[in-house]
Amino acid sequence: MWTNVERFRRAVQQQSWAKECNVTEDFLTHMVKWIEEEVFPDFLAEVVSQVDSIVEIDPDLSERQILANATRYMVEFLGAISASVRIYDPNTGQMLSYGSYPSQEKQRETFIPLEHSVAGEVIKTNRPYLVPDIEQEGLYQDKSVIQRKDAHSLMAIPFIIPRFFPHERDTAGVIQVYYPETGRAFAPLEVQAAQLMARRLSFAIARKKILSLFRVNEKKEAIVRKMFLKLGRREGVKMRDVFNRVIPEMTAIINVQSCALFSVSEDMEYVILEAGYPDYAGYHGIGKSFAVASEPAFEIILSRRVYDEESPYEVVTPSYVLVKDPQKSEIISRSLKQFAATHNINSILYVPLSVDEEVSHFMTFDALDQRKYYAEEEIEIFLFLGRELMKAQRMERLDDILHDFKNPAIATAGFARRLKSILEKGDLKRDDPTVKRYVDILLEETSRLQEMALSLYQVGKEQVVNLTQVLRNRFDINKEAIRELLRQNITLREGPFEDFLPVRCYPINLERILDNLLNNATNAIPLQGGLLSVRTYLDGKWACAEITNTGLISEEERLRLLEGEGSGRGLYITHRIIGLIKGKIDIKPGKDTTTLIVHLPLEPDQEPSVI
Repeated sequence: MWTNVERFRRAVQQQSWAKECNVTEDFLTHMVKWIEEEVFPDFLAEVVSQVDSIVEIDPDLSERQILANATRYMVEFLGAISASVRIYDPNTGQMLSYGSYPSQEKQRETFIPLEHSVAGEVIKTNRPYLVPDIEQEGLYQDKSVIQRKDAHSLMAIPFIIPRFFPHERDTAGVIQVYYPETGRAFAPLEVQAAQLMARRLSFAIARKKILSLFRVNEKKEAIVRKMFLKLGRREGVKMRDVFNRVIPEMTAIINVQSCALFSVSEDMEYVILEAGYPDYAGYHGIGKSFAVASEPAFEIILSRRVYDEESPYEVVTPSYVLVKDPQKSEIISRSLKQFAATHNINSILYVPLSVDEEVSHFMTFDALDQRKYYAEEEIEIFLFLGRELMKAQRMERLDDILHDFKNPAIATAGFARRLKSILEKGDLKRDDPTVKRYVDILLEETSRLQEMALSLYQVGKEQVVNLTQVLRNRFDINKEAIRELLRQNITLREGPFEDFLPVRCYPINLERILDNLLNNATNAIPLQGGLLSVRTYLDGKWACAEITNTGLISEEERLRLLEGEGSGRGLYITHRIIGLIKGKIDIKPGKDTTTLIVHLPLEPDQEPSVI
């Protein structure tokens, strides 16, 4: 089994001490046999045991703890007094302190340069570097190690943690093993043993990465399963449900106390709070917009500000921004500090979500404890959750648009049929006002359908519009939808109207609100018929649109509708959009009627840009 036995015998015979001892062939034969049968098994068993102890280090420990445990095994096996690890950071060109045994991290330099250092020389050559006398070694700058550790010699061994993905790079490191002797002669066997243990350390780190990847994938699958099974309901995706129902069930997957999803305006001047958990008054005001300039953390996340200060109160990386202490951090505004104090938030994590390398959304995660850092796999889970929420938001918008297509599509078909009937009868007259009106309505509504489809990606620009005129236009369309659906015995009443009620909003959003409310009011009228009326008026600083329909509503249902909790999707859409406009809704029951009032902030001294 010992394949080099003959070479060993010849090597022994050539030694001067063997010649002086007059070693016989018979003695050599017995000595070689004794070494093979008695010495090698014990030695190999000890080496294997030490190597196995490194490979089998608990992969649930942090990388720093794994490295610290590995250095302990090396110190014990090699008869050293201590060992330490440094990892090369290619971004800074420095060797970072990354664990030691016995632990002396507080006394060690956080980093040393790659150039003119023992560790740097090992990284550059990928070969062991032996230092018989630290005092005389020019590349070892910190001579205080002699007093601190009573160390006078060292052996520096390279190790590599191989990359897992093509976009990654191998991680290079150095293990420095310290001895008390001055002028120590390092035996080739102990150098080989140290190199073997260092190589097996790479397996321990790789095992941790494999286990982490497996667990991350498990959590990703659980997120998808919980989110979309929960949301695969008849009324479609609602972001409120995502946060209020799904996220509490995911606490076993990710540690979430509270979180929020923000979208970024196209000009990157504002962020809008799209959804949040928990969703109650005073915590997450869904639909609120905030100027990016109002929060330094927003500016940093969106690369609108360069973070060039070193602070112990935050961590800024390309993947996330962690505010470890909101009350002391300079990148948190005074208002957010007050909010954090009120809700006992002691650290905030910001995770940007990019589309085509441009941040379109970001998430925030609040914590009661002061988190010092987040593990790489935690950040990956948060990023994955954010991307899935972006998909859910896109699905919600698509569901909303499909819902809101109904009324204008029905009305358009009705006007098109009437226009076709005029043409077939040959009643078309030059400058016929009825034909002109039908054509205008068809053009307006088909353009609006196109705009609704495009609003999946953007909602145009805010404009000042006349609420009265928009309500009258949408009432005409709803009137046509009633006719097309063959609803009988519905009396329509218009007015009185305030001639000019300017409000600032996205026109498409205001039209969708009124369409949904008119459609809901029409559907609430009993089958035997009833009244549908509209009017507008001024109430202080509010522009008001009022819709009344025959039909009673219970107090319980009224309160539920005011909270946007109705079973239909129309009211859910209405409440979400009206929050963006900073308006409010009121519902007043009558003797046998229900009146719904939309209050929108009046834009004073303005002329409408869209009628």
